[in-house]
Amino acid sequence: MLIDIFHDTVCPWCRIGKKHLFDALAQWEGEAVNIRWHPFLLDNTVPPEGYEFRKFMRKRKGISSAEVQQMFDYARHAGKVAGVKFNFDKIGLAVNTQLSHKLIAIAPEKNTHDIVEAIYQAYFEDGLNIGDIEVLVAIAKNYQIDENKLRLQLTENNAVDAVMAESTFARLNGINSVPFFIFNNKVKVDGSQSANVFLRALNRAAFIEVLTKQWS
Repeated sequence: MLIDIFHDTVCPWCRIGKKHLFDALAQWEGEAVNIRWHPFLLDNTVPPEGYEFRKFMRKRKGISSAEVQQMFDYARHAGKVAGVKFNFDKIGLAVNTQLSHKLIAIAPEKNTHDIVEAIYQAYFEDGLNIGDIEVLVAIAKNYQIDENKLRLQLTENNAVDAVMAESTFARLNGINSVPFFIFNNKVKVDGSQSANVFLRALNRAAFIEVLTKQWS
């Protein structure tokens, strides 16, 4: 079973969707699963130094400070129900996520899912700037990734170009929001759906695969 996940590392609903998917996978009794993570940059205009977080959210959403707080409270509650934590009060910067996606792309396959979660935690729980190379290096060191080599990889222009190209490719192929999940290139799930929805998607994708093999 192949699952493609399109996400951004500053998207709270992507973190919730990831949790629901992995809850579904814990119940899944079918074939082994291979997951591929794909970048989807929600706003690549954010400069390396970032923007003041709440001001940025007010401007980007076109809403008041009170409405921004309501949005955060809603996401925080949804996260609590799902089993993930959001400390929006700790987040000082809206950041560019290109480098965080590059770290995910170059991480050893056995560590990819843990690194995705570590990046989410660094931003949403600890309020760290995940657009900062040193923050990403500190995360990677926990997974025995060579920090000097990583710094070089993260500063290469082609590293950022590859992330941009993949994010643009997703938009050109009809993906307009995240999280977005594709199972076996056949079954699509849009948004941070429940674990039951993901479990149904897994079963449907497996059923389609069986039918395809029978008729091939």
